[in-house]
Amino acid sequence: MDKLGMGNGIQNSEHYWQRASSLIPCGTQCLSKGPTQFIDGYAPKYLASGNGCIVTDVDGNRLIDYGMGLGAVSLGYQYPSVNSAIINQLNVAITLTLMHPLEVEVSELIREVVPCAESVRFGKNGSDVTSAAVRLARAYTRKDIILCGGYHGWHDWYVITTERSVGIPPILEGLTKKFTYNDIDSLKILMNKYKGRVAAVIMEPVGVIHPQPHFLADVKQLAHDNGALLIFDEVLTGFRIALGGAQQHYGVTPDLATFGKAVANGMPLSVLAGKAEIMSELENVFFSFTFGGEMLSLAAAKATIEEMKAHHTIGHVNAMGKRLMEQGNTIIEQYGLSERISIQGPHAKTLFVYSEAPDTLLIKSFLQQEMMRRGILFTSYNYVSYSHKEEQIQYTLDALNDALSELSKAMKQNNLVERLEGKAVAPVFRKA
Repeated sequence: MDKLGMGNGIQNSEHYWQRASSLIPCGTQCLSKGPTQFIDGYAPKYLASGNGCIVTDVDGNRLIDYGMGLGAVSLGYQYPSVNSAIINQLNVAITLTLMHPLEVEVSELIREVVPCAESVRFGKNGSDVTSAAVRLARAYTRKDIILCGGYHGWHDWYVITTERSVGIPPILEGLTKKFTYNDIDSLKILMNKYKGRVAAVIMEPVGVIHPQPHFLADVKQLAHDNGALLIFDEVLTGFRIALGGAQQHYGVTPDLATFGKAVANGMPLSVLAGKAEIMSELENVFFSFTFGGEMLSLAAAKATIEEMKAHHTIGHVNAMGKRLMEQGNTIIEQYGLSERISIQGPHAKTLFVYSEAPDTLLIKSFLQQEMMRRGILFTSYNYVSYSHKEEQIQYTLDALNDALSELSKAMKQNNLVERLEGKAVAPVFRKA
């Protein structure tokens, strides 16, 4: 590999940031991409290009990327067959006045691979389809309460449950309630409290923690026993853990499911899929917008799914993710840091998890800094793509070994603050 790392500095990044700071509220279109999530003053703020799993910032620094467009790039940047599909469609049309055959063709592909997908509709963002699923569930059941587990986007019905609920009418607080993952009793308590009113249980089937045996099946049974629907939010797990998503992997089929990110290798597309009887209520429920059938994204999705089927890409992703997690945890243990740091989660989307302590953000920031110094664009999530090969995984493990060595020294010498070359990272609101 050509030289990786931060040798060129971040002057151009800082220049763009100064231009943005008085023009763009928060300075960014997505909080997860903003400077608060990276060590401000050392990390790049703007990327210029990506190829495979390598990104280049506006100063020419090259890094192996594990953010991969926040998990949206499943095959790799500039993936040839996907790029060709987009270019070919671009030469025909992007959006037309009437429907396009790609809407049918991609829906058929999704029906073929996703267990619950008897019917299919498209959106652009994950929030589009999670909100559509909630509205659809309320319409179908004629009930109002939603029980949720996980992160479900930026729309009012969910964000009212978070600390970023400014601007949302407080009256909505009574309509969405959170339960605890892997704690079926916490869900039973809410079901009993709101008996006869629960429209749906919407949940991420797996996050960092794996579901306990029978937990997902028990959730489904409990929902159905109370006349509620089960919705799997697979925006992160779909087309990544398995071709048919976590529902295929764990053998539990929900009534409705939502997908996004990985389905179109970086192009903006999300999917609402589910049982035909329930989805038919969309004849009455309003879910309609100009770009739902935009063809560049549909062409990308068709090429992405066909590539995944033809080359069994998800098997490779899981194998590389497993190696990164298992060998990474071995290195962490060798430096005596297992009580402070661990790599957890499904192999296809692992996460560096840090124990709660006063210096946790300093440790996270220092490790991020040292990984970037060695050429790894490092947050906490590891979204391995099909373009991450053995060479990149081994390079990353070697970099992790060196970075943990420096972290161990800094912790023993109690000089983490002095050795940090920028501002420590901060949480958005979501805990890992």
